[in-house]
Amino acid sequence: MPDNTLNKVKPARYGFAMFGTSIPINMFKSFALAFYVDTLGFDVKLYAKILAIYAIVDAIDNPIYGFLSDNTHTKWGRRRPWLLIGTPLLVLSFIMFFNVPAYFGADPTSTRMYIYVLLMYILTGTLDSLVNANYGALFPELFKRDEERAKTNSFRQICQLFAMAISIALTPIIAGKLGYQLTAIIYGILALIVMMYCFWGCRENPVEVDKSAKKPELFSSMWALATNPKFWIYGMCGAFYSAAFSLISQAIPLYTKYTLNKEGIYTTILLGTVLVVAVAGIVLWSFIVKKWDIMKVWRSGFIIMAISFVPLFFAKSFVGAAIIACFVGFGVAACLATMDCIGAKIVDDDYRRHGIKREGIINSLGGVLNRLNGFYVSFALMMVAKYFGYESGENPGTNPALASKVLLCVFPAAAMVVATVFAMFLHFNEEKKAVEAEETADETDL
Repeated sequence: MPDNTLNKVKPARYGFAMFGTSIPINMFKSFALAFYVDTLGFDVKLYAKILAIYAIVDAIDNPIYGFLSDNTHTKWGRRRPWLLIGTPLLVLSFIMFFNVPAYFGADPTSTRMYIYVLLMYILTGTLDSLVNANYGALFPELFKRDEERAKTNSFRQICQLFAMAISIALTPIIAGKLGYQLTAIIYGILALIVMMYCFWGCRENPVEVDKSAKKPELFSSMWALATNPKFWIYGMCGAFYSAAFSLISQAIPLYTKYTLNKEGIYTTILLGTVLVVAVAGIVLWSFIVKKWDIMKVWRSGFIIMAISFVPLFFAKSFVGAAIIACFVGFGVAACLATMDCIGAKIVDDDYRRHGIKREGIINSLGGVLNRLNGFYVSFALMMVAKYFGYESGENPGTNPALASKVLLCVFPAAAMVVATVFAMFLHFNEEKKAVEAEETADETDL
């Protein structure tokens, strides 16, 4: 039998890759609209059509990538070949997306410009799905124990938050000085160095790539997951959490402007408060997980976030809002520290049930469910537009202050309440055994 210790991967080596994967995709998703529509003059309706087309492609390609990854068997492992090949292709497409050749970009209203944007958007997005499907699938393979997973995931999420601070908060400043084109090149090179270093060292355990093991089939795997309540519960929790987090980043600028009557640096401070506290909170929660069941920490994060949005709705000053934002960040930290660990439990549970290793398919289909948050965010925006008349900064409606509070507080709070309810119904065998042991101990004491 192969020695399980030969390919032991350090948590830092695996987790630091999240810094590399997050930088390009955050700039890609956050500033594609600003670059093409506001800077180059691309038609916003055509851009919206591209997003719709990509959403369909993304729903199809994710399970396919997971299936291919699970069925790959090489001396390099199942995931590493895809990561080592996909990473430079992702970086190249990302750079090309923000560096439009003169032939295509001469006329932003031309058909060839539309075709270029469509193809490069899909290519960049699908390569990101490829890389993250394999990167995520490595997590439950490389790290088996809850404590080890919590430690690794905490470090990984901290890396992601630092990457978000650079690629979202600092990009307007950097791009303002250097331009989007050069900024994309710098981010791309940085991401390439980090990811290739990390992925090269993420050697899979030989036991995990046993060619004699039963291979997963695409449709039977999809059916197994479709009939697995645990997978659906976890997926819906992730979708509603992601919706709440997405609304935080998008609604804080409106909340700061219309409710707190502040702009500019105050928006950065308020959003930065959530991120900074989240970083510190992840460190604290990683220690709490050692003493407290990981499922309880996961559910606590949902509850803290849901409750925190209530006083934020009634905040009257910027200082008060910033203090409350600390609690929101603390709840976010608990979710980030445990979410992927719960996903790894889904993988473990599926393997116990069926005896088939299909981490890639599970991770990919989980990503599809997670992207359902876009429907909730769209619904929130439509409701604010309908009932408060908010359309844009030029036409904010009759009560933009209330509209911004509803968008930042009411809809995220509702999403987290739903996520909490779903989370209460997710249980694993070891959790049930722990509860039974506690009940038995109590009866013995009596």
